[in-house]
Amino acid sequence: MTDDIRDKPKQELTPTDAKPVRERRVSTRIAEVVRLLLTGECKTRKAAAERVGMNAGYLSEALKKPHVRVFIERRTRETIANGTLRASARLVELLDASSEHVSLDASKHMLALNGHKPTAEPTTLVNINIRAGYVIDLSDDPPGKVVDVTPNPPSERDRH
Repeated sequence: MTDDIRDKPKQELTPTDAKPVRERRVSTRIAEVVRLLLTGECKTRKAAAERVGMNAGYLSEALKKPHVRVFIERRTRETIANGTLRASARLVELLDASSEHVSLDASKHMLALNGHKPTAEPTTLVNINIRAGYVIDLSDDPPGKVVDVTPNPPSERDRH
């Protein structure tokens, strides 16, 4: 029986298997700053820092750290997902709006989201064949008719 154990390959631990990577935590004050900025309660970083009692310079440096960036991106995705649900509910409400114009726009938007887009109407072209200025023909073919536009010198009769 001991021979079977020696024949099997041994599993070696790699440095990452030996010690799992510990995820860094975001402080409650930084998390509160992120919440204030995402919800719009504070419009600037400075205002959010003052609201939680933090130095604006420290906050700026903290927001650049990789684990804080991951936290911000995660919270942003959650906020957008929640906003998407609210927006779709509001769009459905607007389908039955009392204003026909609003209802029509909501219906068009809902149909466009589902892939049903109306065909583009052709636009009216005005002044199709009107060209301003000189026309220079750069073709290789010799022109069929050449018009000389140099004025004639004034004659003796025209001077009097």
